[in-house]
Amino acid sequence: MNYQAPWWLPGGNLQTIWPALYARRVFGEHPQYRRERWPTPDGDFVDVDWLSNSAPTDRAQPLLVLFHGLEGSSRSHYAEAFADFAAEHGLAFVVPHFRGCSGELNQAPRAYHSGDYEEIGWILSRLREQHEGPVVVVGVSLGGNALMRWAAEAGGQAATLASAVAAVCSPLDLAAGSQAIGRGFNRLVYTTMFLRSMKPKALEKLKQHPGLFDGQRLAAARDLYQFDDIFTAPLHGFRNADDYYARASAKPHLHRIRIPALVVNARNDPFVPAASLPAPGEVGESVILWQPREGGHVGFPDGHMPGHVRRMPDEVGSWLMKTIA
Repeated sequence: MNYQAPWWLPGGNLQTIWPALYARRVFGEHPQYRRERWPTPDGDFVDVDWLSNSAPTDRAQPLLVLFHGLEGSSRSHYAEAFADFAAEHGLAFVVPHFRGCSGELNQAPRAYHSGDYEEIGWILSRLREQHEGPVVVVGVSLGGNALMRWAAEAGGQAATLASAVAAVCSPLDLAAGSQAIGRGFNRLVYTTMFLRSMKPKALEKLKQHPGLFDGQRLAAARDLYQFDDIFTAPLHGFRNADDYYARASAKPHLHRIRIPALVVNARNDPFVPAASLPAPGEVGESVILWQPREGGHVGFPDGHMPGHVRRMPDEVGSWLMKTIA
């Protein structure tokens, strides 16, 4: 990916914040979705949004699946940009929501996490059952780490569900990402933003399931490490935050991936330290690394002010399409 940020938007933080808030997301119609609710094997549900303002879905046409990032949804700037790419290229497009991210709290005593590869596998299996054409998958940030964990766990069997996968701006070393977002400007801005959304949902979960975790400790949490230690880790079978980060990180497993995989990380991403990114010798032959110098976290703005965010979906989407050409 030969990317260079516009001169008027210097630095990783501006390249992260401006695209999410102000940049143009689509070149065509604003994405309209049709929602399906799927019951899960554990008695819960996931909400799945299908792009509906493109050509009628043909079960044989290529399907682009997007797994969103932390507290994301089908309305995240990157999701709408990928939807626009899909509509422009005649692809079916779908955004499965991680539990609790579709606007309604899920029912089970669990939420979602960065290594949620079993949920990824179940969703892709369900999509494969109802779609005849090729399936390509992109995961953004948290969703990309979980997607790469699934591809690694599935090994050669991954090809039965997906032709290719891509991870964009994913914290593949979760401990390094947690440390980065917990310091300085990142802690002040990004940590505050995430906790403003995550803590109320966690406390609502506690009302659903009294005694699930220590509500007073969670209310006092001041960073994502503390949140993960109190909530995310124990709810999903990990001993603590350190155990969660170690076992859920995709980086140590990238050499096990057996289907075409693209891993995109800007080297100035405020959330993902460049020193933590995988090197060519740490991945398998199926994995391609794109590590441009600029781009921020899921930003990659392009064009004249206010700019647009189609550059990254265009390049990642085109790479995925080439794998099924």
